Amino acid sequence: MTARRSRHRSAAYAALALGLAGSLALTGCNSHSSKKSKKSSSSSSKSKKRKIIGGGAAAAGAGAASRRVPDCYPSTYKVTFSQQTGPKSHVAVKFKNSTSRDCKLYNAPLLRFNNAKKPLPLLQGTPGHLDGTRITVPAHGYAYAVIPTNTAATKGTEQKSVAIDFMGVSASSVTHGPATVDFAEKRLHISVGKSKVTNWSSSIHGAQLAGGVGK
Repeated sequence: MTARRSRHRSAAYAALALGLAGSLALTGCNSHSSKKSKKSSSSSSKSKKRKIIGGGAAAAGAGAASRRVPDCYPSTYKVTFSQQTGPKSHVAVKFKNSTSRDCKLYNAPLLRFNNAKKPLPLLQGTPGHLDGTRITVPAHGYAYAVIPTNTAATKGTEQKSVAIDFMGVSASSVTHGPATVDFAEKRLHISVGKSKVTNWSSSIHGAQLAGGVGK
């Protein structure tokens, strides 16, 4: 073997070794870059999932808050009274929910006629032993209660005014009130004696039946 051939062969081996080293380095870089890309993609996916889950929980909380039904409250214009005569005589108490949201009523209205110290007794239960009536009055809807006045004792005498409170969940709680209705000012003739008031009902017929004056 001549010296020239030996030099050519040595140069070829050196070039081959250099090429292999470059290829291995490139492969390592690509592998490292791919791992970084996968890790970044996985992290981004987890972050998105967390955002979606968090957003869902917040939306659920907002939905629950919007579904909470507030208590109804009385006013001179929202509670009206009318006297029905005849064998099934009674005073009808009508509440109008004049708002655009549903509201809740509990048990019965608390009615103090002519500035009485104590409200009219309850026909269904007593202030200390309530039966837990709770109704939802739809937006712009109505609720009713009845005071039977079909005997001389229960009809009593004509009243001048009434103060109205709305009961809460418990026997001692009051949600809102009082609101006062002046019967003379409204030209109403309302006679109530030793009577009692029914619980709230979603219909006047239901209230009349509860008061024993229904048809």
